[in-house]
Amino acid sequence: MAALRREGRRFAPLVSSPNPINAIRSTLAPTEEQVGLGVRSISTQVVRNRMKSVRNIQKITKAMKMVAASKLRAIQVRAENSRGLWQPFTALLGDTPSVNVKKNVIVTISSDKGLCGGINSTSVKISRALHKINSGPDTECKYVILGEKGKAQLIRDSKKDIELIMTELQKNFLNYTQVSVLADDILKNVEFDALRIVFNKFQSVVSFLPTTATVLSPEIVERESEAGGKIGDLDSYEIEGGETKSEVLQNLAEFQFSCVMFNAVLENACSEQGARMSAMDSSSRNAGDMLDRLTLTYNRTRQASITTELIEIISGASALEG
Repeated sequence: MAALRREGRRFAPLVSSPNPINAIRSTLAPTEEQVGLGVRSISTQVVRNRMKSVRNIQKITKAMKMVAASKLRAIQVRAENSRGLWQPFTALLGDTPSVNVKKNVIVTISSDKGLCGGINSTSVKISRALHKINSGPDTECKYVILGEKGKAQLIRDSKKDIELIMTELQKNFLNYTQVSVLADDILKNVEFDALRIVFNKFQSVVSFLPTTATVLSPEIVERESEAGGKIGDLDSYEIEGGETKSEVLQNLAEFQFSCVMFNAVLENACSEQGARMSAMDSSSRNAGDMLDRLTLTYNRTRQASITTELIEIISGASALEG
């Protein structure tokens, strides 16, 4: 009842006015001046909490940028050195992405962690385009996925076409032995005529090039060799040790795939760290801009509260003097 009496006293002068409905609406609805100063009505404590959270996020992004930079320096030299492993195979066998085969396997290399820009989306887009090109009534195309991010995207619409999934590649130190074991598992568990490896080739911290490398099976290599062309130059080499041409091509294809895989994994790891550096740098700068805006809002809010208190003090003093 006391609350009702207080509300009645508050609305009593409004009811006695000539237009009581308009008077009540004016007290309930904010004026244009109040709407324009809506930002100043925010509590300074809310703004301080927001500034604190943004400052903490900025510290995290700066730390992640430094970690990515240190990892990039450790991988970059090894990735550049690994390019010399697969280049002799390209010079000997050539790179024939347009070869027509029945069984295609797309090896999509992605990262296990996010916050690295669009490198994983780029690899997935190229893999889907290759799958669409190489799929047909007389041909089949399957996926082999390396990395959690590629798995998360491709499993949505291509689950039935996925043959093999491998994750946590960078949990341990990347070396040739580890990658050759992965390559051996792929060769044992997947039937193929052509392996198309999709990865991001590292160029600089802010630039990477989506790349596709093709590795043919020994049967297709022998078929292309008999058809002539660059692969036909294999017949000019002498084979020592009593091995047949098919055995040599089998060993050559396995070694070629492991070398290409090793280079592709290192190149993609470099691109991942470079993209993460760029993303964390952009995030840190955005957090700095947000802090500037929040600081301005905080100062305005604080000044508005001080001005309101001064007006109340002066009004009270004037009332006492009157």
